[in-house]
Amino acid sequence: MSMMIIYDYNTYRFTILKFSRNIVCYMISIIGSGRVGSATAFLIASNSVDDVQLVNRHKEKAMGQALDISNAIPQTSQYSIVATDYSELKNSDVIVISASTGTYTANRTELLSDQVQMIKDIAKQIKQYAKNSNVLIISNPVDVLTYFFQKESGFPRERVLGVASSLDSSRFRYLMAKELNTNQSEIENALVLGEHGDSMVPVYSLAKWKEKPILEIFNETQIHKIKGDLIFYWKILREYKGPSIFGIAKNSFDVIKALIQNKEISIPISILLNGEYGISDVSLGIPAKISINNTDIQEIHLMDSELDSLHKSAQTIKAYIKSV
Repeated sequence: MSMMIIYDYNTYRFTILKFSRNIVCYMISIIGSGRVGSATAFLIASNSVDDVQLVNRHKEKAMGQALDISNAIPQTSQYSIVATDYSELKNSDVIVISASTGTYTANRTELLSDQVQMIKDIAKQIKQYAKNSNVLIISNPVDVLTYFFQKESGFPRERVLGVASSLDSSRFRYLMAKELNTNQSEIENALVLGEHGDSMVPVYSLAKWKEKPILEIFNETQIHKIKGDLIFYWKILREYKGPSIFGIAKNSFDVIKALIQNKEISIPISILLNGEYGISDVSLGIPAKISINNTDIQEIHLMDSELDSLHKSAQTIKAYIKSV
C-alpha cells in the first residue's frame, strides 16, 4: 500500500490517500528520512534516476520529506517520491539504510549495541519483504553494521555494501589537494581502505599529482598531518556545522546510479571478505567495481606497511563485532 499526500487549501489539512499498485514497478527505497537519507532522496529524485520510497520510524517525517522533495522533481520526469512502510519494499532494486538510534559525538561506535540491534531488525524486515534487493548501508559504524546485516539477512555479500570508504577517499583527495594548493581533479588514485574510523588506511603508495607519486612529494610530517586530519575530518566538520550530509549522500548516489543504470564505477566499498587480502569474516573498505547485478572485488598491490595496517584495521572491526 502506497500513499499520496494531498493538501486542502480550504481546511489547511493534509489528506493521505492510500492506493494499491496494480502494476509491477521498481524503485529505490530509503530507510531513515533524516538529513542524509533525505539528501540522498533529493539527488535521486531531482536527477530522475528512479521512483523513491521513504520509510521512517516516525512516518510523518517521511511524509514531510516526500512532500518537500516532490517539488524538486523535473517537470519531464516520470518518477515520484512517496512515504511508505516496510511492506511496500518488495519491488525495490536498491534499499539504502541511513537510519540511526541517536547521535554520536566522541566516536562512531558510541551507539554500537543499539545500532547493531537496529540493523538486525531492519534486516529481518528486508529479508521478509524485499529479499532480492541490493542493500547499501550508510549508518555507522558502517563496517560493523554491514557485517551484521549480511549475517542476519543471509544475502549474498555482493548485495550488501557499506558506503563510507569512498567518502574517506574523497576527503583524502581534498586534503592532499589542499596541501599542494591545487585542484582536487589533479589528484589521482586517492584511496582509503579499511575501517571507516580511526584505523582507516590512506593508501599513499598509489596517489599521484600530475603523474608524480605523492610519496616523492610529501615528507613524513606532511603524511602524518594529512592522515590525522583525515581521521578527525568528521569531528572538525561537526565543530562547524554538525554531521556530514552532502558528501556521503553524493557518494551513495553514485553507487545507486551504478546499480540502477549500469554505470560502472570503481571505488572502495565495505563488503564481507572471504580471504581477499588475507582477511576473512569481516566487512571493511576495499576496492571494487560496481555495476548492475555485479560487485567485483579488486585486489590491488599495497606496500607491506599498508597491507599490515589493513590487517590491523580488520582486527579492530572484528573486536567491535565480538564486543556486541
